[in-house]
Amino acid sequence: MERWLQPALDYICAWIEFQMRASDQPGCAVAVAHRDSVIVERAFGFADIVNREALTPRHRFRVASHSKSFVAAGLMKLREQGKLHLDDPVGRYVAELHPQVAETTISELMSHSAGIMRDGPDAGQFQGARPFYSREEVLAELQKPPAIDPNTRFKYSNHGYALLGLVIEAVTQEPYRAWIEREIVDASGLRETSSDAPIANGAPTAKGHTPRIFGRRLAIPGDEPTDAIASAAGFVSTAADVVRFFAQLSPRAKRSVLTVASRREMVRRQWRNPNAALEGYYGLGISSGTTAGWDWFGHSGGFHGYITRTAVIPSLDLTFSVLTNATDGLAGFWADGVMHVLRAFEKRGAPSQRVRDWKGRWWTTWGAFDLVPMGNVVMVANPHALNPFVEPSEIEITGPDEGRIVEAAGYQSHGEPVRRTRNAPGEIAEVWLGPARLRPEAEVRMEMERRYGGAAPS
Repeated sequence: MERWLQPALDYICAWIEFQMRASDQPGCAVAVAHRDSVIVERAFGFADIVNREALTPRHRFRVASHSKSFVAAGLMKLREQGKLHLDDPVGRYVAELHPQVAETTISELMSHSAGIMRDGPDAGQFQGARPFYSREEVLAELQKPPAIDPNTRFKYSNHGYALLGLVIEAVTQEPYRAWIEREIVDASGLRETSSDAPIANGAPTAKGHTPRIFGRRLAIPGDEPTDAIASAAGFVSTAADVVRFFAQLSPRAKRSVLTVASRREMVRRQWRNPNAALEGYYGLGISSGTTAGWDWFGHSGGFHGYITRTAVIPSLDLTFSVLTNATDGLAGFWADGVMHVLRAFEKRGAPSQRVRDWKGRWWTTWGAFDLVPMGNVVMVANPHALNPFVEPSEIEITGPDEGRIVEAAGYQSHGEPVRRTRNAPGEIAEVWLGPARLRPEAEVRMEMERRYGGAAPS
């Protein structure tokens, strides 16, 4: 493992902890794997804010559309066994489909290019308003023609993946849940993962939560079965198990339930996501893109009360997962932030002995500033930001408690001195970044209470 990685991971955890506090999210679980070993497992906040149940790394989350990656791996395994081909028409395995739907191929369904409706005529199942679709209800909808011509563009479809679950049942002559859990979940060495709820062994499960925008958050049980949509959105897992699985999908992985050729085909960019603000692609049950200069692949998930995101950076042999238990969860933004933090450390390296003791979080009445040593410099990070290293100032250390801002944006204090002051016992009491005086949080809080705490409400 590269020397810079551990300090980067330490800062990522400190940053997410701050983000949790600043955004008032209920809970967040984070895991990181290097190659096939989980090297970070952290949980922040609550599994249930109503009962104030603390979140632990052992709490399961609804990881929703991560299910598609498990299902795609299952289909690739059946392909390796010669039991199906990716260009087989789906009508070969499932009857009672509209003729145009029956002609679509397994690979078109896996890559969301079959043109099939996303969620049927009523997506209330993803809002807790109705039960998830049954097999009969899904098949009834699939007797209608595709929404658009197949093989013309990327068009996400949960009903398409429900249909792939039926393909697995037809090919294996087993219930989908039994086969996928034995052949993919168990075979991947996962012990905290189920293909759907409820969880038989009564393991701890994080409750979902409504958005904060309605004034207060309400807890969502998150224990409903997803029925025929299980192969699209049913999976329940921990952050650690999720990274264990996705790490095995990397073509560089030494251990996997799939051949290297199958993994390469899964992660290959087949369709660009059109009309999207950010460049993104989809393969076979796998999303992908480029962030902070790194190519990545993985998946995201959105369930009623949960937002989750997982990414593999193959060039680093690194996999990370961010699971949040609120409908307005920031998992996707935090995952992007993780990559920007990693890039900042990778660029500058582990902190040298000269700068190591400058690490710390300091405050003004405007908020927090993080001093983050890297290489031979100290970066000034903004923990309030979704990318804490956007436009950071860079400090060159010139003495035990002195430095100079040598790189900064034009509106910052470029070229100005930096100093630390110490109290009588020799502890650092203040940090001055140019004209800005930074102090410990408790002091700033007390000052703000004295200054503004007695003011009458306007």
